[in-house]
Amino acid sequence: MEHDFDTAPVKKLVWQLGVPAMLAQLFNILYSIVDRIYIGHMPEGAEIALASIGICSPAFTAITGFASLVGVGGAALMSISLGEKNRETAQQAMNNALLLFLFCSAIVTAALLVFRKPFLYLLGCSDAMYPTASAYFTIYSLGTVAVICGTGLNRFIMGQGCARQGMLSVVIGALLNIALDPIFIYALHMGVAGAALATVLSQFGVLVYVLAVLSRPDMTIHIGFGGYSAALCKKILSIGSMPFFIVVLDNLLIVLLNAMLRKYGGALGDQYISYAAVVQSVMVVAICPAEGLTSGCATLFSYYYGAGSCRRIVESFRYVLLYTGLYLGVLTLAIVAAPEVFVRLFLSDPEAVAQAAVFTRRYCMGFVFVAIQFAFVDGFTAMGMVREAVPISFVRKGLYIIAVLLLPHILPLEDIFYACPLSDCIGGSFTLVMYLLVLKKRLARTMERRAGNKAETPAAL
Repeated sequence: MEHDFDTAPVKKLVWQLGVPAMLAQLFNILYSIVDRIYIGHMPEGAEIALASIGICSPAFTAITGFASLVGVGGAALMSISLGEKNRETAQQAMNNALLLFLFCSAIVTAALLVFRKPFLYLLGCSDAMYPTASAYFTIYSLGTVAVICGTGLNRFIMGQGCARQGMLSVVIGALLNIALDPIFIYALHMGVAGAALATVLSQFGVLVYVLAVLSRPDMTIHIGFGGYSAALCKKILSIGSMPFFIVVLDNLLIVLLNAMLRKYGGALGDQYISYAAVVQSVMVVAICPAEGLTSGCATLFSYYYGAGSCRRIVESFRYVLLYTGLYLGVLTLAIVAAPEVFVRLFLSDPEAVAQAAVFTRRYCMGFVFVAIQFAFVDGFTAMGMVREAVPISFVRKGLYIIAVLLLPHILPLEDIFYACPLSDCIGGSFTLVMYLLVLKKRLARTMERRAGNKAETPAAL
């Protein structure tokens, strides 16, 4: 491990692990955001092209869901085992996760390519969008193995406390994408297809780097094979199921929003969907670094859970919540005060910028409350306490669904973008109350029970 988790101050560890992971997530979003920036400024067909990418994004975000399914579960199990001083189980977690990564990559790639057309129309694609969306979708799908394996295995670098190496992998990919996008989009006149190709090539670059790092002799746990266990695979998938379903549900929410905009938007449906793509892009820019901070600190929760230190877990929650809240608080104020600054990253037409800015301000008003969600959902998931994480996450999602379905019936369609702050504020407040009244006590009881079990069965170590 790069850091001494047992003795180092928790505040210092949260900073050392969280900030690099935060920066890594910021660079990670550049994969899709840079594509949208370049495409949004094409001289012709920018609006349709931008809407097409927005249509495709839920499917590709779902791909990262499979990386989280195995990566979060496997890395958490590895870190818990390291906290228990059980290196053998930690290595087995890596080996079994690699097998699952390869299996998921094969299945997902085949499904995306075979069912491409129905997938796109299910996501809200129109006949006018289909040629552009299909080109982007097909090329991106061919990079599925790089996305799942590269993103997922990077979790095992972060899970060993190597935050800087984990951050560097994402930086390499983002810089490659930034460099290749203008070459393929403009110089080679490939348009949307060029954007997809640039992204895929950069993702393979990330995979090569991650494999190289995990093969280094100075790593505690290395890339490896053998020791396969159905029980271990089941445990990995059980822990990782929470972030997987969150990703899937988040993408279904995007599909739902697009469907409502198309249903009630009439002739302006495609235009509204393109604005929604911009709004969601701004959201990603704002929120993903905060999510990176909490996921980067997941190693602490896993390790201290394995080590049986309830005090350090509670202290980790405190600092993760503080740093995440400060970041999202500043971003919320900035977006609400000047949404046009963020929107102009993706649009140049003054009328489109003005309209998208209105929607963006409404959508982002409650972002600061998401800090509470991220801190506790990621923390409890990292400890394998998935049953505790599920309700506090699904309350917010459920409120969003209800708001999106109801608001168009009682308010103008444009007010559908208030669904996000409503669900963020209520969901975040609910999560904090649940932690203070219920989850904190449940955590203490769980740690006491684990300590008792260890005392009775020392061989388990």
